[in-house]
Amino acid sequence: MQRIPGGLMLIPLILGAIFGTFAPGALGIGSFTTALFQDSALPLIALLIFATGTQVSLRTGGPILAHAGTVLLMKSLIPATLVVLLGLGVGLDGLLGVSLLALLASMDNSNGGLWLAFSGQYGDERDRGAYVASAVNDGPFLTLLFLGASGLGDIPFLALLGAIVPFLLGVLVGNVDAEWRKVVQPVPNIVIPFFAFSLGTGIDLGDIVTGGVTGLALGLVIAPFTGGLVYLGYRYILRRGTMSGLGFAAGTTAGNAIATPAVVAAADPRFEEYVGTATAQVAASALVTAIVAPLLAAYVLKRKGALRQGGVPDEAADAAGASGTAAAAAADAPADGTVRGSAGGLADRPEQEQRA
Repeated sequence: MQRIPGGLMLIPLILGAIFGTFAPGALGIGSFTTALFQDSALPLIALLIFATGTQVSLRTGGPILAHAGTVLLMKSLIPATLVVLLGLGVGLDGLLGVSLLALLASMDNSNGGLWLAFSGQYGDERDRGAYVASAVNDGPFLTLLFLGASGLGDIPFLALLGAIVPFLLGVLVGNVDAEWRKVVQPVPNIVIPFFAFSLGTGIDLGDIVTGGVTGLALGLVIAPFTGGLVYLGYRYILRRGTMSGLGFAAGTTAGNAIATPAVVAAADPRFEEYVGTATAQVAASALVTAIVAPLLAAYVLKRKGALRQGGVPDEAADAAGASGTAAAAAADAPADGTVRGSAGGLADRPEQEQRA
């Protein structure tokens, strides 16, 4: 499963769809079999959301919060707002066979694991800390919130509250007792295959065939579009210069987003007709963006000179830039010992992050 991007979720989802298409009654024999393989999706998703919340630290520093806030704004809030505006014009059916539900569920979140892996290789602690954004947008809450607030969905307040309570409890527990973070750390790898299989049993393979093609196209649009928005945030809000290409690594659809259509339909039955195709489209988008986004980010970083020929961060250039900037700051310093240009912390940043 690890050889396929998102395989931990995609493979069980397809296996579940095979059962749901060719032997829909095989898992309905009752007791533990039905409870685990057919009816387990929502409770297991809730457990995953709780576990995600435990990993969020309230002691995060200012620079990390700035990066996380920028990623959340550019990857989730702005795309979701644009999708809602589109929905107000075209309705729930969406465009070109992609429903509003599929658009929102695939665009307002990001693959936190991929971001951690990529930022761990090419970024610094500020970039790795921006994973907090993925912890916040991971799950159905933002989708429910935007659908309810816009009037496009009849989402009861209690449904919104119920979607966020497990996450908030996780944050509380993780910050009161940090040991819980270690206890629940394996949860994603355990529960994702099982709730993916459970979701798959409700999908017809015909939906995967028809929805998969449009989902592939959806992923090819989402990666450069939402990743490009985060790139702009890195470049113009965070002023990261040549390292702004990191932002493209956020242009992904989270694997957990595959569960969002079913959760939304549980809150508002009007969306039930879209669940099968939307789930297939989101799954395809998760696969495509997991491949395209890091390739695009690495390409932009290399093109901007942030990487050496071997594809690794240019640490020598970073050090040279930092020492050169410090020397220039010292030469320009007034006699009273104050340092000009300290606003925004430019004097403390590597030279490559100050270039436009």
